[in-house]
Parts: sequence; C-alpha cells; structure tokens
Amino acid sequence: MDLIYAMRTFVAVVDGGSFTAAAERLDTSGAAVSRQVAALEDHLGARLLHRTTRRLSVSEPGQVLYERALQILGDVADTEAMVGQHSAMPSGVLRISAPLSFGISELAGVLPGFRERYPNLRLDIGLTDRIVDLAHEGMDVALRIVRPLNQSLIARRIAAIEMMVCAAPSYLERRGMPQAPADLEHHEVLSYSYLSCGDNWTFRDAGGAEVTVRVRPWVHATNGDLLRELAIAGCGIIIQPDFIVARDIAAGRLTPLLQVWRMDDFHLYAVYLSRKFLSPKVRLFIDYLAETIGKARGQ
Repeated sequence: MDLIYAMRTFVAVVDGGSFTAAAERLDTSGAAVSRQVAALEDHLGARLLHRTTRRLSVSEPGQVLYERALQILGDVADTEAMVGQHSAMPSGVLRISAPLSFGISELAGVLPGFRERYPNLRLDIGLTDRIVDLAHEGMDVALRIVRPLNQSLIARRIAAIEMMVCAAPSYLERRGMPQAPADLEHHEVLSYSYLSCGDNWTFRDAGGAEVTVRVRPWVHATNGDLLRELAIAGCGIIIQPDFIVARDIAAGRLTPLLQVWRMDDFHLYAVYLSRKFLSPKVRLFIDYLAETIGKARGQ
C-alpha cells in the first residue's frame, strides 16, 4: 500500500464528505477510493469512518489521522517543492479557490493562456465567495478581494479592484439621486454579505475628507451578480466591483453615484500557505496573474 496516497485519499473523503466527491477530486473511481480507505483502516487497525446508507462521519481515530495527515501531506508537498525548484515544466494538480463572479468574468479569460504555457498542469478550481481554509480544504492558492488583508495571512497583491456605487435609472427616478454618502441612510440598499467593511461604507472626497455611513440593507446576499440583477430591476443601490457592474454602467442599465466621492480601492490578493516553501506551480500561477490581470489593471 502507498501510505501517502492512502492518506491523501482519506483526506479527500473527509473534505468532500463522500467517496464519490473524493473520487472526482482524485480522478479515480469510488470503488478505488473505498479500497484505499479500507486498506488504510486494516493497516492502522482502526475504523476511520462510520458509514451508513445516508451519511458518512469521521470516527475519533479518523479525526486524529485526518489532522495529522494534513500536516504530513503539507510536509510532503513542501519537500517536493524544494526538490523541484528548478523544474522548467511543472506538472500535477493546482487547486485554486476564487470568488464566483470574479472567477467567471476575470479568471476564466486568462486561463487559456496559462494552459498553453504550462500544459502539464491540471487545475482544480473551486468558485465560492466564502473564505476558505486552505489547509483544511486542500487548496494551493486562494484569490481574495478585500480591504485590508488580514496581516496573519501570507499573500501577494495582484491588482486594485475599484468599487462602484450605482443604481438603475428607474430606481433613481423613484427615489432620487443621493448627493452625499450620508444620503444612503435614507435609500434602499442591496449589500454583499462578505464585504470586508460590512455595512459601514467609508468614502473620501477629492480633498481627502473622509465620511463613514452605516447603511441598512433590505437585502444581504452572498453573490454580487444576484445583487447586480436586483439593482438593474430597480430594487436599490449597490456597491460592487468594477468587473461586475462596468458593462452595465456603459450600457446605461446602471448609473454611477457619488462620483466626487470614492471608496478606498479593494485589492485582489493571492493567498497561499507557505512563504518559505512556495511550490513552483503556485509561484508560476501567481506570477501569471500579476502578468495578465495585474498589468491589465495598471499594476
């Protein structure tokens, strides 16, 4: 039995919650995953998983193994990175987490070029707006749009992301145009649940004067495209990144607001686990993002 592969399989089962999910991640069959876990249980002499027809849960020994396996697999990855620093053509799987709307509108556009440059790399991309735990969920790199970044994280800044306040012409005809940030307190607002500043929106004018307004949204949502659709339908004011609303503003479906004021720019960061042992595939991917998305945004 390949103990490292068996542990990797077990971790994939726990992370995915099923043999089927693990098989998809590992590009193998559910039966092969089941055999690996059974062999690992035989080798260790302990039941690692409780299986029923409806659910799968981790036993106490399984939880101990899972936490230790994450550390061991991380050490293996770091060792491979050190040995393979001079590899000109990286291979294997690169696991990426990215925000949903950004992944569709921005990341997808640069991936064909990355594929052409590094044909031996396979990508496993998870699109979600929630903050993922890289170690726990087995991700190599996570893209995050925040202001500011948690100082405890290891990350590289890729590009500035402009946040834009806007609403549909139909909404403005009904409720009027806000002239200053404080006016937002009296408007219908649609808010993004994961916005790092929450419902306290801070603006600066051209002279540097700063004002913070606490908005009272009637909708919180975990995806910006949903809020964009509601705004276009005249349901309220949104603040969203340029890659979500710029085309609608250009087409007249949304109208930019408070243009003499602006929020401090958010930034796109690539977050990873180890600064000391950054694997070549992660480094190359981050460099590529800086070369493509970063340069396109004037960074």
